Amino acid sequence: MDDPYDPYDPHDMEHRIVTALRACGTDPRVAGAARALSWAGEHGALWLATGLVGAAVDAPRRTAWLRGTALTAGAHAVSVGVKRIVRRPRPAHVVPLVRTAGRYSFPSSHATSAAAAAVALGALGVRAARPLAVAVCVSRLVAGVHYPSDVAAGAALGALTARLGADWMRGGTLG
Repeated sequence: MDDPYDPYDPHDMEHRIVTALRACGTDPRVAGAARALSWAGEHGALWLATGLVGAAVDAPRRTAWLRGTALTAGAHAVSVGVKRIVRRPRPAHVVPLVRTAGRYSFPSSHATSAAAAAVALGALGVRAARPLAVAVCVSRLVAGVHYPSDVAAGAALGALTARLGADWMRGGTLG
């Protein structure tokens, strides 16, 4: 019997990547980390809370913190809208580690808000933003709730949104 796997078919490759990364979640420590990161990133909560705390404690840059937080929230909202248009189902070939807020996977809203925050909060000097954003993105694959292209598209959308709003965040105009 021939192996039906075609290494040039991105759909098959994505299934294999999800399967391999989800298998990492059989380690209780990895599963716990993936669950915690998924929970913290739900609806951009980690990033929104960080931005609001920054605004509360850094009065001279309060406006920049609030605008960065708004960019992150806006990116998340856009990803939810795209998700409702595309309607790509979540991976069904693995048992997920976490529950999800919706049944659609493209783009990953966790990745969108994480990347937007990495750009916006990184511009404000939050050094942990980028590595934490990467960890949140990977957690969605380990949790078995996204394909790699969902995460990549979400990260690109979030980073682009924050970059487009960078001048506004620094006190200029939007657009």
